[in-house]
Amino acid sequence: MDNNNYNRIVFRLCCIALIVTSMTFAIRAGILGQLGSEFDLTDTELGWVNAMAFLGFPVATMVGGIIYNAIGAKKLVALAFICHLLGLVLTITADGFWGLLVSTFLIGFANGAVEAGCNPLIAEMYPKNTTTMLNRFHVWFPGGIVIGALASNFMSGAGLNWQWQVALILIPTVIYGAMLIKAQFPRFDTLTHSTSSNIRHLFTPLYIFLIACMTFTATTEFGTQQWIERILGSSGASPMVVLALITGLMAVGRFFAGPIVHKLNPTGVLLGSAICASLGIFMMSQAEGSMIYLAAMLFALGVTYFWPTMLGCVAEYIPKSGALGMSLMGGAGMFAMSIWNPVIGSWIDTARSSAEASGASAEQIEILAGQAVLQNLLIFPIVLIVAFIGLHLVINNNKRTEKCAS
Repeated sequence: MDNNNYNRIVFRLCCIALIVTSMTFAIRAGILGQLGSEFDLTDTELGWVNAMAFLGFPVATMVGGIIYNAIGAKKLVALAFICHLLGLVLTITADGFWGLLVSTFLIGFANGAVEAGCNPLIAEMYPKNTTTMLNRFHVWFPGGIVIGALASNFMSGAGLNWQWQVALILIPTVIYGAMLIKAQFPRFDTLTHSTSSNIRHLFTPLYIFLIACMTFTATTEFGTQQWIERILGSSGASPMVVLALITGLMAVGRFFAGPIVHKLNPTGVLLGSAICASLGIFMMSQAEGSMIYLAAMLFALGVTYFWPTMLGCVAEYIPKSGALGMSLMGGAGMFAMSIWNPVIGSWIDTARSSAEASGASAEQIEILAGQAVLQNLLIFPIVLIVAFIGLHLVINNNKRTEKCAS
């Protein structure tokens, strides 16, 4: 078997591991209400449970980014498999708040290990079409969320409890674990892929600025999606169908991302994304019933390119930051969500209390609470519009300066 065939097998393995990662996001979003009811948890406590997934992720990416060059991608992905398996089993058997915290942290750590191992691996396997292959890889994050969201919606409708929904994720987990046994990962020259060299190129104004922006793009995307069931549960639209619609459009958009990025360049794509995300969240905060689906489509257009394009900016504008630079970028986004998840949960509790105090009906209370939270979330993409205008101007000015110098 030639190297191309080996690469294809490894690429498929990475995609299945990413499907597991995304299914954990979707199904956790779909079962938050059941968890709250069964264990008598407030939305603030559910926020802390959510936060553990987003905290485990950056811990794994920081550790994985540092040790990637030393141990290789295969061992990182194997670590992800072990943590996925353990975290899912512990979630199914959890008996309360603390059990959910520990198991969710393990799942988050596994998700981060997948990103830390697979992103730089794919970039190194396909040096001539890195952006295209990274986008094809990241198709399976929204793709997996579609699978998870539809499965959660169907299983909930069939009366299956949340344990069965979590158990469903074990199927792709076992598949990529079995593939790991025989898969032959490529080896790369550790002298040219040095962690110490990566570290030296992290402390630049551009990288720090991109890290800050990543915290806002991730919160815009995941802060809305992860709480979709609690925010839109009484809006007249099916939250899991909305989530499937958003992520389905994201998967299609990422598959055809190459020509768009080439025409607009990464900074132009990011600016357009921030504008669309702002309009989409604003529309969702005002709409009810079927109009929410239209607003969700606009939101999906906005967040489709955030994650892979932010990684692409690192690869294109700060290439010597290497595996560590890409890993820390993803980790920064998820760390931000670990901070904001409890805050979003408390926003829901506060908004619900305010609506109750106003004398609104039970159904109207949930609608008003969801709209209030969406209006708070709108702040993030609005800040990004300003930030990406500045980034676009700076990058284009630098390119013009380089052309004049040459």
